[in-house]
Amino acid sequence: MTIPPVDIVIIVAYLCTVIIAGVWLSRRASRNLNSYFLGGKSLPWYLLGISNAAGMFDITGTMWLVFLLFIYGLKSVFIPWLWPTFNQVFLMIYLAIWLRRSNVLTGAEWIRTRFGRGLGSELSHISVVIFALVTVIGFLSYAFQGIGKFAAVFFPWNVSPNVYAIVFMGITTIYVILGGMYSVVLTDLIQFIILSVVSIFIGCIALARVSPEQLASAVPEGWTDISLVWRLDLNWAGLIEAVNAKIAEDGYSLFGIFLMMVLFKGFLASMAGPTPNYDMQRVLAARNPKSAALMSGCVSAVLYFPRYMMIAGIAVLALVFYSPQLQAMGTQVDFEQILPYVISNFIPTGLVGFMLAGLLAAFMSTFDSTVNSGAAYIVNDIYKRYINPNASDKRYVLMSYACSILIVIVGIVFGFMTESIDSVLKWIVAGLYGGYIAPNVLRWYWWRMNGFGYFAGMIAGIASALIVPLILPDLSALNSFPIHLALSAVASVVASLMTPSDTQETLTGFYRQVRPWGFWQPVHRKVIAENPEFVTKASFTRDAVNLIVGIVWQLMFTTIPIYLVIKQYKPMGICIVILIVTSIFLKLNWYDKLEPD
Repeated sequence: MTIPPVDIVIIVAYLCTVIIAGVWLSRRASRNLNSYFLGGKSLPWYLLGISNAAGMFDITGTMWLVFLLFIYGLKSVFIPWLWPTFNQVFLMIYLAIWLRRSNVLTGAEWIRTRFGRGLGSELSHISVVIFALVTVIGFLSYAFQGIGKFAAVFFPWNVSPNVYAIVFMGITTIYVILGGMYSVVLTDLIQFIILSVVSIFIGCIALARVSPEQLASAVPEGWTDISLVWRLDLNWAGLIEAVNAKIAEDGYSLFGIFLMMVLFKGFLASMAGPTPNYDMQRVLAARNPKSAALMSGCVSAVLYFPRYMMIAGIAVLALVFYSPQLQAMGTQVDFEQILPYVISNFIPTGLVGFMLAGLLAAFMSTFDSTVNSGAAYIVNDIYKRYINPNASDKRYVLMSYACSILIVIVGIVFGFMTESIDSVLKWIVAGLYGGYIAPNVLRWYWWRMNGFGYFAGMIAGIASALIVPLILPDLSALNSFPIHLALSAVASVVASLMTPSDTQETLTGFYRQVRPWGFWQPVHRKVIAENPEFVTKASFTRDAVNLIVGIVWQLMFTTIPIYLVIKQYKPMGICIVILIVTSIFLKLNWYDKLEPD
């Protein structure tokens, strides 16, 4: 693909802008660790929410979602629940509030809030740090593969994808190091604005160029049907023959069974709370628990409409105009060519530069957040806690610079060793997270879970994620999830019951501070005995109802832009009505009942 000089100038100007932003914010960020990693807990919730949304608007994920919509049509909106995307609803309804009440810097530091001090707490702390760093390195290798392949397709210079990846990761590292969380949030805001404008523009191009009749002739029967079915009956015969083989390979044909597994995994993963990455850092950076909840709700409200305008626009343009070329590829069909085709043929000069800058921004916003969160764990939870607890703020910030560079280098090394984006993505989502879920669900909802149980569950889960793929290489990542879950759950429960419970002071302190619902009755009785005036407004029933309504509310933000682009105005109108009704319900039953804290 050839990029006109004016578009190259736009891309270079954007890259220079984000570096200048990092330099400008470096003095403010370098005051102390709280300023560097959490922005001094002074940033408004809507900026943190937009920043978090920008971090989730990544290149590789967007290309994957385009591929899903292209093949599976409207039913593809359920497949991202694999992550699960609705974990933001759980955070919005109650978990962000519980997490922010801990008032700590990282997820590992939170361990003391739950398990106090002692050997079990120390072991748990170490296990979270290990998990966080393994996750960060996994995501950086995923980003390395994604940005390298993206740049090699779009940029005219004949260099290796790995060289492109190193260049763009290096540029991003500069402004992350200089500005910390302030830099991340400011550049994420710039990036999200660019991405949103570009996304809506692409959706409008598809609206103008493609008629419903053209789309109907390019897709199989049932492509525009969102209703849930037991078996996926999309027959691409006569259109793009290779797609049928891809559907069989993905294992989504028995859609009902697939969706039940996704919901089972997704609900458990969401109940466990955010993993120790950039999502958790945004929650901890909020001004107070109420702001943390609003920040998480903001992610769903601002992310999905522009993102799915882009996804739907690219998919529809490719279906109508690029399907003959894909069909001609036979069994070697390459869906990664969809995006460059759309940009080359439908985006005018000048706007190509903004679009590519926006897609680079999508990569950079995910990458910068990951680096920032990873460095926080090394500096705060290893260096400050075990090596040099009395160092000056300046020393800690300098260590943050060094650790950010180290994390990027290690991520690049593992990126060279990674064969594909898909393999890393599936291992992180179904394998590594599968081992994370059980101990992290139990820590919130079961009073008897202690530090030893948490440590045993985390280590068993991480070991399972690393070993099971070697023993059972043909087992898919999703199907291996129950194995990781079972092993980590058994390890957590057995280790907890075989060791003493945490001290009464630790348990009652956590319960008073966080005020969770769940199996906390023995601790609740002790707190009431100590302070008869203690009141907790936590309500499982209210939160459960709000979760179901919230998931439907979030889903509407994905379906409305798709229906708009494909000109299905009746179902779009129904979705708008559902969005309004669920918004009013959440206003009355969630927002109005948030505690001011």
